[in-house]
Amino acid sequence: MADEGKTKVTILTATYRIKGHIDMIEGARVTDYFIEAKEFIALTDAEVWEVSGRQVCTAPFMNISREHIQVIVPGAH
Repeated sequence: MADEGKTKVTILTATYRIKGHIDMIEGARVTDYFIEAKEFIALTDAEVWEVSGRQVCTAPFMNISREHIQVIVPGAH
């Protein structure tokens, strides 16, 4: 369940598929959010999955290192 201002995203790294929400200003683009982010992206309601499909963990909050992000897809789950 996404609150107003939260955007669903799926983030792919070399090892993991991470699902969750990022807090954004209504109408903002994920690309702009990513460009403005510093070293980490804050994710809420996070689920971490291995590429093979095994769920690794869930967390109400997680910071994801921008350095490891290969793909970020808005609205995907």
